[in-house]
Amino acid sequence: MEPFDIIIVGAGPIGMACGIEAKKAGLSYLIIDKGCLVNSIYNYPRGMTFFSTSEKLEIGDVPFISHQAKPNRFEALEYYRRVATAWGLQLKLYEKVNKIIRQDDLFTVKTVKNTYRARHIIMATGFYDYPYLLGIEGEGLPKVKHYYDEPHPYFGQQIVVVGAANSAVDVALETYRKGAEVTMVIREDEIRETVKYWVKPDIENRIAEGEIKAYFNSELTRITENTVEVRTPEGYLTLANDFVLAMTGYKPDFSFLESLGVEFQEDEFHTPVYNQETNEASSPNVYLAGVVCGGLKTNKWFIENSREHARLIVDDIVRKKKAGG
Repeated sequence: MEPFDIIIVGAGPIGMACGIEAKKAGLSYLIIDKGCLVNSIYNYPRGMTFFSTSEKLEIGDVPFISHQAKPNRFEALEYYRRVATAWGLQLKLYEKVNKIIRQDDLFTVKTVKNTYRARHIIMATGFYDYPYLLGIEGEGLPKVKHYYDEPHPYFGQQIVVVGAANSAVDVALETYRKGAEVTMVIREDEIRETVKYWVKPDIENRIAEGEIKAYFNSELTRITENTVEVRTPEGYLTLANDFVLAMTGYKPDFSFLESLGVEFQEDEFHTPVYNQETNEASSPNVYLAGVVCGGLKTNKWFIENSREHARLIVDDIVRKKKAGG
């Protein structure tokens, strides 16, 4: 089987954009994902609304028409399905990549279903699959959730929301307004300054009024079937509890990059080393696209400012191909 010019790992918006640029350049390509199309967006909360306006989420010159100023999850899923169909993207979904092996100038990509070969690899894997764990007793109980879907299951329940960033604040407000008794446990001494400016006063007012209880400079130390233990500046507390929603953030899968020989900067964000003009990593013919470029700094790259990665990468691959590389 003739090797693909490019195999793209990750069928999110940026992986799709890379496939579109490859198709425009006449390169053979394949996009592989362990989940569904735009799997991360699919796993967002059902009522989630994007920070960005629709035109900033567009790829492949396909217009994104939203019925409101900022599109929601449902509209985004519809849009990216339409993009995939319009461009006839070559996709292998629900096909996890188990291993990528470099053999001279080619890569062998082994998945749960097949084996492929490629001359270049683009890693567009995002970061949403690996939550930061609390690392405490009881975290494995069914009542502990690292992903949030919708507020209805928490009606009439005593819930603890862990975190002080946008996700935690959104979850706390939404579940409170749908009838949950909400307590926030926050390591910092205040709600983060990075919380959306139109939401931050709302959560601060709810806390000030006592409608949402908040323990600052505090952390969970143990979770049981019916309680949680919290370390606060005033001492330890045991609270009655039905669910823990740990909105502690997510991180990329660095192990795959490391297995491909990608080097990392010695910084607090474990930032991968790559050429910012071409997005080629320190490992030849391995390219990085999208949020994975930021390492642990997952709020650096978004759809709107990393769409350009696709063109930079494919332009470089075309240049190499013309030069016989």
